[in-house]
Amino acid sequence: MPRKPPRFNRPRNRTAVSLRRAATTAGVAMLLAVSLPAIAGRPCEEHPPSPVTVQRALELALATREKLDDSGATLALIGRAGQDLSKYGLRYSHFGFAWRDHPKGKWRVAHELNECGTANSDIYDEGLANFFLDDLWRMEAVILLPSPATQEKLSSFLAARKHLALHSGHYSMVAYPFSTRYQNSNQWALEVFAAAAARDAPVNNREQAQQWLKFAGYQPTELKLDAITRLGARVSRANIAFDDHPGELRWSDRIRTVTVESVFRFVEAREPDAVRLEVARK
Repeated sequence: MPRKPPRFNRPRNRTAVSLRRAATTAGVAMLLAVSLPAIAGRPCEEHPPSPVTVQRALELALATREKLDDSGATLALIGRAGQDLSKYGLRYSHFGFAWRDHPKGKWRVAHELNECGTANSDIYDEGLANFFLDDLWRMEAVILLPSPATQEKLSSFLAARKHLALHSGHYSMVAYPFSTRYQNSNQWALEVFAAAAARDAPVNNREQAQQWLKFAGYQPTELKLDAITRLGARVSRANIAFDDHPGELRWSDRIRTVTVESVFRFVEAREPDAVRLEVARK
C-alpha cells in the first residue's frame, strides 16, 4: 500500500483571532494565543478546541516555560510532536524559535505556518500555549539550547526583524532544502539559523543561506515516497509539491526535506556544548 506523505505542521486556522480575544478576557493571555488546525488542502474550519485540549496545552506550555526559565537561556529552538511520523523514523514535526525577551512578551515563539492548507504561509509570533494547541499527536516538546554566542546572534537577528526577509510565501510541506521555489516551516527556521549563525560568509537571502548550509554539511532527511503517493498528494493537496526536487532523486522515490531531527543533529554537530531537553505531559 502506498504511504501517505508526512504532515510536518498543521495549517493555520482563522479561529485564532476570536480565541485569542477569549484568552485575553480569561486572563491567560500571557501564554494562550489560541489557533486551530485545519486539514491540509481544505478551507479553514472553525471548531473550538475542547476544554481538555486547552488544559493539556496550557500544562505543557507551563512546564516548557519552567524548563526554559531554569535553563538560563535567552533563546531556544523548540519543537512539537504534531503528527505521528514514526513510520518515517521521526518524532517531532515542527519547530521554531522561543525567544525570552520578545517585545510582545516573555518566551514568545517565532515560526512559520501554512495558511489553511493553501500553497501560502506566513510568520507568526505566539505564546507557548498557542504553539502547543494543535491537537498534538503527543503532548511533548523538545528544546535545543545552542551556545550562548549563537543565542545572542539569533536574538539580535530576530530583534532586527531580519528573519522576515528569509520567508517565502510559496509553501510546500516537503520543500527541497536546496531550492528556493518553495519553503516549509522547518526550512524557514533552518535558513534563519544559517543567516544568524554563519561566521565565515555573509548570509542575506535564501540562496546564500542554502549555499552556506551545503558548505557547512547540513544533511536533510530522506523519505521514501513512491510515484503513486506523490501523485495523489499533489492532486489532492494544495500545500504539497515535488517539482522543486531534482529529477534523479524524485524518480528514484527519494524525497529530501528539512525536519526537526535533521536540524537538531546539524546544530549539535556544529556546537558540541548544545543542550537538548525534553518535556512531556500525559
